[in-house]
Amino acid sequence: MTLRLRPYRANDEDVARRAHEVSLGDGAQLLLGLEPEMTWAEFLQHNADQRLGLHPSTYRVRGEQLAAEVNGELVGRASVRFELNEFFATRGGHIGYYVRPEFRRRGYATQILRRALVVARAEGVGPVLMYCGDSNVGSFTVIERCAGVLDAVLDGDDEHDRWRRYWIL
Repeated sequence: MTLRLRPYRANDEDVARRAHEVSLGDGAQLLLGLEPEMTWAEFLQHNADQRLGLHPSTYRVRGEQLAAEVNGELVGRASVRFELNEFFATRGGHIGYYVRPEFRRRGYATQILRRALVVARAEGVGPVLMYCGDSNVGSFTVIERCAGVLDAVLDGDDEHDRWRRYWIL
């Protein structure tokens, strides 16, 4: 099994949009920044602009959103932020990832994070800050498997009772 991270392409639209709808029901987002009225071309441009650091906002800094693919199939995504604003410094961190439900428990999250770390380091990010919900055993296990060192367990918000903050050197 060879997982690779790559930019989204024009021919990803159908499967990606279907998977995104499932992710919303899962309380997550496969396609970060996708608005219901956006065309796929606009979404691809949104990602290209983010890579250049254009249009920063609370939930958008210079970074890259990449499709995670195994044997030609979209299994998830990585979002790698090359800089942090206040939100990402206190809740989001440098890297986020998502694995589609039907592909979980196969080691893909660990592979996504390992490859995302390479992308982040290539852009000069280090150490890498990561967060996850304190009750998200799957996520914090992946972070720890990838050399994440627990720095603190923080009070949460409406979505999470508590957060775990990790550093990967």
